[in-house]
Amino acid sequence: MKKFENFKASLANLKDIFSYQEPYGNVEIAGMVGLYEICFEQSWKAMKEILENYGYAEGTTGSPRAILKTAYKAGMITDEEVWLDALVSRNNVTHAYNQAIAMDIINQTKEKYYDMFIQLEQTIEQNWL
Repeated sequence: MKKFENFKASLANLKDIFSYQEPYGNVEIAGMVGLYEICFEQSWKAMKEILENYGYAEGTTGSPRAILKTAYKAGMITDEEVWLDALVSRNNVTHAYNQAIAMDIINQTKEKYYDMFIQLEQTIEQNWL
């Protein structure tokens, strides 16, 4: 599955976020936020592809929010609220020029989103492939 492979590659890149410690420079901030955004995009697109392959109608036309809700109902993800928070963070990337927003995305990624992505990878590999 191409989209799942893309997600796994972006997740491997996201791990680099842990190599950086504050204070961050502007390039580091932009890079870390970008790594998060790419990983989130690839994660929901992988879920969409898999759900579609399993016959979930939402998989064919769903928005990221609809895909997350369907993935939760299907048991692909276990914490809907964290994923919906991650979606809000992804939507805030366009405002990442604001230092506080960018730092929140970075901190949330280090504290919970990275683990959320790892859990998704494991769940898909164990239960959906």
